[in-house]
Amino acid sequence: MDLTADQIQELENETVLLCQEMIRIPSVNYGEGKGDEKAMAEYVAAKLSEVGISSDLIETAPNRVNVVAKFQGRDPSRPGLVLHGHIDVVPANAEDWSVDPFSGIIKDGFIWGRGAVDMKDMDAMILATVRMWKRMDYLPPRNILLVFFADEEAAGDYGSRWLVKNRPEIFDGYSEAVSEVGGFSVTVTGDNRLYLIEAAQKGIQWMKLTAKGTAGHGSFINRDNSVTKISNAVAKIGNYEWPQLETKTNAKFFKKLAEVTEQEYDPKDVSPLLVHLGNATKMIGATISNTANPTMLEAGYKVNVIPQEASAFIDGRFLPGYENQLSKTIKDLVGEDIEIELLARDIALEVDFAGPLVDAMCSAIQSEDSTGIPVPYLMSGGTDNKALHDLGIIGYGFSPLKLPKDLDFFSLFHGVDERVPIDGLKFGVRVLANFLDNI
Repeated sequence: MDLTADQIQELENETVLLCQEMIRIPSVNYGEGKGDEKAMAEYVAAKLSEVGISSDLIETAPNRVNVVAKFQGRDPSRPGLVLHGHIDVVPANAEDWSVDPFSGIIKDGFIWGRGAVDMKDMDAMILATVRMWKRMDYLPPRNILLVFFADEEAAGDYGSRWLVKNRPEIFDGYSEAVSEVGGFSVTVTGDNRLYLIEAAQKGIQWMKLTAKGTAGHGSFINRDNSVTKISNAVAKIGNYEWPQLETKTNAKFFKKLAEVTEQEYDPKDVSPLLVHLGNATKMIGATISNTANPTMLEAGYKVNVIPQEASAFIDGRFLPGYENQLSKTIKDLVGEDIEIELLARDIALEVDFAGPLVDAMCSAIQSEDSTGIPVPYLMSGGTDNKALHDLGIIGYGFSPLKLPKDLDFFSLFHGVDERVPIDGLKFGVRVLANFLDNI
């Protein structure tokens, strides 16, 4: 698909406008079933309809709405590609922001607002690309399933997981998927730009720890104090140094990082290489080991009463292949007297960074940045690709952006003053269009 300069400019400008307009629709997900994507879903469906693309609005609960559309490819006999995004966003406290979080304002070369990077920027790139296709009567190489999910920010029970469980036929004939949190640049030592393509995700174990003791008056000596017990358990978990573990994705990532920074690669200790990642260290550093963070405490009802029970909540994340190690370590740390209840669990993912789809991603990036270096990376969180995995669909994170080297990109996810660089967004839609032309 050869685009003229005018067509490229139209594609870029529409992406910017769509991103702004979507940010102005506050599709906030408060969790625990409290969310509203209806207006956002209707907007997406209307933008598809404007160019003649029909779609289905699938409401899974009041105001929890998903959008599904099919785009025929040149060779429908090939397995298709799921191109998906989520249309919900986390809440934003306007008092903390320097701008209205739902303004979509352009300032200092950025589009500002909740969802600018998570993930209405990618939603805009997808919409702008398929709208251009329709105006040009273009067909991609194979079938594309467009899905704009609800409820990604709260585990997908009304979005991807609901559709996979209740409408699996929607995904029949599709073998691969592409979505968020990948394909963005990180500038490392030596001004080398790595483009991180998500090929793996940590799994989740959310746990409730409960300590039981003897209730009594706060003025008495009590050696069987539940609060003391749970505090000791929390301290052991919070202060534990988790051992580094190698995964196939991180092996490729850190070998390339060592190569471009001219450092030694030691698979048993990659921590010295983290210094070369700048602001990305926060995310990548969390992927070289399992982790478990105490996040909430519950105990007591009056200051002079020692409670019979005290609880703590732990956010555990495990690397692909190392779930059992996480569980065993937590049990060993807290001891037999602490009850452990598994509140939520989700799988870890890891796919091969190889094959025609990956080649198309790498080629698309280098078509716009000839010195850019595509690499796989392991994400500390998760995406809707985990739900699609249950159907045997292989998923990657590829929402390309070229970022300023000093931008603390990862802090913008769910952060205050979330924003996306306009130049980076325009770069991203050019890369995405190139990629989809070669799948």
